[in-house]
Amino acid sequence: MLKPSDKWKWYFDKSSACLMLDLGDTYVFQTNLTKKHLVDCAFSQNEFTVDDASAFQTFKEGLAYLELNEYRKDELTLYCVAAKRFHKPVQPKSWFFDASTAEHQPVEGELVLLSNSFNRGLFIVLEAGDNASLVCPVQLTGFLLTAEKSLAYGEAIKVMHDRMSVPNQADLCLPMALVG
Repeated sequence: MLKPSDKWKWYFDKSSACLMLDLGDTYVFQTNLTKKHLVDCAFSQNEFTVDDASAFQTFKEGLAYLELNEYRKDELTLYCVAAKRFHKPVQPKSWFFDASTAEHQPVEGELVLLSNSFNRGLFIVLEAGDNASLVCPVQLTGFLLTAEKSLAYGEAIKVMHDRMSVPNQADLCLPMALVG
């Protein structure tokens, strides 16, 4: 089980064109955030802060009940922390999702349900706003947005709250591919 450390360092790796997290002891984690998705400060070395550790704990708790192995939970947790801190501000892309009848104000680290004509899936809230939130899918298979376009596991998208609903217990057991 991964534990946050004040020795961890964020940096941008030019060869892979991705944000990385140096975990010490020769371990490096490659995030799913490429150059076009990053705020300017991501291109210099950054400490893993107390706020990052707090976000790590929030996301880890939000993912606790999912049927993912610990490695995948840690991976997704680090994707979430990286996106929360370094993802560029974006406009909502709610047209990919069906409207929900539920009135819901999500909070950071909460799981929400989104659906469209292709599928439905669980997303974790990375950054909660007044009317829209940055979220990412928690299914290893990702989420189909259209017949040609999909959202990868852990890839962030901003969605209006009128598309989100609270998952019930059955939703938390959506099919997940378990990879070891």
